[in-house]
Amino acid sequence: MKTISTVAVIGLGYIGLPTATILATNGLRVIGVDVNTSTIDAVNRGEVPFVEPDLAEFLEQAVTSGRLSATAEMPAADAFIVAVPTPFNADKSADLSFIEAAATSIAPMLQGGELLILESTSPPGATKRMGEVVAALRPDLSFGEDDSSILLAHCPERVLPGRIMVEIVTNDRIIGGTTRTAAERAKDLYSSFCKGDIHLTDATTAEMAKLVENSYRDVNIAFANELSMISDKLDINVWELIRLANYHPRVNILQPGPGVGGHCIAVDPWFIVAAAPDEANIIRTARTVNDSKPEFVVEQVLKAVKSTGATSVAALGLAFKANVDDLRESPAVGIVKTLSQRLVDVSINVVEPHVVELPKPLSGTGVSLVSLEEAIATSKVILLLVDHDAFAKLGEMDLSKVEVIDTKGMLEASKA
Repeated sequence: MKTISTVAVIGLGYIGLPTATILATNGLRVIGVDVNTSTIDAVNRGEVPFVEPDLAEFLEQAVTSGRLSATAEMPAADAFIVAVPTPFNADKSADLSFIEAAATSIAPMLQGGELLILESTSPPGATKRMGEVVAALRPDLSFGEDDSSILLAHCPERVLPGRIMVEIVTNDRIIGGTTRTAAERAKDLYSSFCKGDIHLTDATTAEMAKLVENSYRDVNIAFANELSMISDKLDINVWELIRLANYHPRVNILQPGPGVGGHCIAVDPWFIVAAAPDEANIIRTARTVNDSKPEFVVEQVLKAVKSTGATSVAALGLAFKANVDDLRESPAVGIVKTLSQRLVDVSINVVEPHVVELPKPLSGTGVSLVSLEEAIATSKVILLLVDHDAFAKLGEMDLSKVEVIDTKGMLEASKA
């Protein structure tokens, strides 16, 4: 069996770059591949192109040692880890075009005996599909279990943005192979840095396991978000309600928010719905509840603007979660865009301490990116969308003359 000494990581985003970095700092030669030239240049300078605590130190070490470099060209390697986006189509089915493009680029570089790992969160069958693309382009290759076979495996990431460099090492991993040999081979590779337990299964079960993990979270968040809307109708403080209910030893209700964002929880449940549309009823309903929450928040803001006569609204936060710059599928971005369209005579001042410019969906909308102090000073309505640490100072401010819509319960927590 071919020794793995060189690994190509395709996609240097929020998962691919930490994976490439941790492999390199554990002794492997790693070549990162990306289509974004600015990302390639940043990585080769040892600079992190996004916000992720602790990654910069690891990246600098990996690049300085010569074990990590980035390129736009697909190299030859002993193992390939595909960590590209898997968005959904208009009908909520998975868009596998990025995975297929990666497989197409990898195929010419294969000599036999390489390990191909799909790390992108994917619908059942995606790993098999990646192999089919390669097989169609390289009919000379085999996909069995001997030394010259191409081995296919799925190893979904299980990390939390903001804690990736900790959890990539400490969390258990699930690895599914299209053959047992492929699963064992992938386990050998991930064992170079993973201190958690590694659980082996088949590729389809591994794909489904990641979707189930995120759907479980989505269903539970939907319950909290539905409670928040019910509580608003009944004039109940939802934060107090959840706190009291959670004193029960077998109850652990999550906290509501303005919706659900991020590439995983807001997307992955739809892959299950698409795979089993007649059976995935609770999962579909949870998605519907969470997708409806942004409109509920918008209506709250419209009422507040009408009652206060506000000419300016302060929207605090755009990221999909606290203390990161990741805006993927962020409900906050959609809420701000909708407000800019429905409040044409009202200024929308956004505060997002982790970005230096507004994302494309908000360009040309009249929305301004300002400091927290400026936003608070000029607005009668404050909409808290993300519980960034930078907003903790709100609890110390005099907000008695403004109306605050706190979708994260941050001010409630500051009273405790």
